[in-house]
Amino acid sequence: MKKRLTKIDSVEMFIVRLPLVSPFETSFSVQTHREALLLKIISDDVCGWGECVTSPDPYYCYETNSTALHIIKDFLIAIITAMKNFSIEEVLQNFEQIRGHHMAKAAVENALLDIMAQKYKIPLFELMGGTPKRIMSGISIGIQKNIDDLLLSIQKACDKKYHRIKIKIKKSKDIDILTKVRKAFPNIQLMADANSDYTLQDINILKQLDEFNLMMIEQPLNYNDIYFHGLLQKQIQTPICLDESIKNLNDAKTAVELESCKIINIKQGRVGGMINAKKIQEYCLNNDIETWSGGMLETGIGRAFNLHLQTFPGFVLPGDTSETSRYFTEDIVDKPVTLQPDGFIEIPEGPGIGVQVLSDRIDRFKVFYEKLV
Repeated sequence: MKKRLTKIDSVEMFIVRLPLVSPFETSFSVQTHREALLLKIISDDVCGWGECVTSPDPYYCYETNSTALHIIKDFLIAIITAMKNFSIEEVLQNFEQIRGHHMAKAAVENALLDIMAQKYKIPLFELMGGTPKRIMSGISIGIQKNIDDLLLSIQKACDKKYHRIKIKIKKSKDIDILTKVRKAFPNIQLMADANSDYTLQDINILKQLDEFNLMMIEQPLNYNDIYFHGLLQKQIQTPICLDESIKNLNDAKTAVELESCKIINIKQGRVGGMINAKKIQEYCLNNDIETWSGGMLETGIGRAFNLHLQTFPGFVLPGDTSETSRYFTEDIVDKPVTLQPDGFIEIPEGPGIGVQVLSDRIDRFKVFYEKLV
């Protein structure tokens, strides 16, 4: 992918605050809104959008909307505006001088990829060498107030033909819940996400997960750990999926060498963007590690990128890819994600990411705006 852009014409940043249809609870927080940091870049008179997957708070990782604003505004934009006749690979190479801040970097890379694909009048997946296909759906259900609410949510997901169901768990809300879920739904593809709520001292609880025929247990131990997950995987049959621990290709290689997991959740926004995500899935594919695309409650901009991402061959498991209406009454793009009768999702058609951002909704939901260039 050696196509090039001439120069950056303008850069604008927004934060929009979209109310969620219902609160989304994990082991570390409860979200009632998606406060999304958006980036609009114009290059060669073509407009591209990127969405940063950060949140206002530092509970998922150290990056927040505020840190991303700082890094994008004071460092990343300065790099790209100084470049002329450049490829996106050259942009990412220049970004390496800035340590970490993968989510901020991904937002800029995403917008540039959207521009590049539109400039050459091709869909994003074609620009990146993906293969067009219908995308498997998956739903992530937050911690519910009671078991009846959880079972009802699962039943609704089954009625919609979702291919995989993930439920959030934490200490004291795990074995009893999984027992009741499996009794009610013995045959669904089920996984559990702990969001780092356990330690190896909880091994007796974690061993019990083997009773439930789970597709995987996602990130049971520390958010930054790879080593101890390897010790845990040797003691349980349930496949471990690493999420927060994998921030780049080197982390993925380390996890494979230590046999710390059998599955990796690749969130392109967490690993620095689409190009880095592609490298990780290629490595995993060559090393018998299954991968899937995780979600961060993205608006339609981020969801479109995640759909294009899953055209790569390494994505063999259903991701966190669900209908827009599950999370937002109103999105900020013209093509909400919807499920086909068999539960599959179509990739948005058209050049770039295939969706159009609705400016009137940006204006209605925005809580911050700044023009940088």
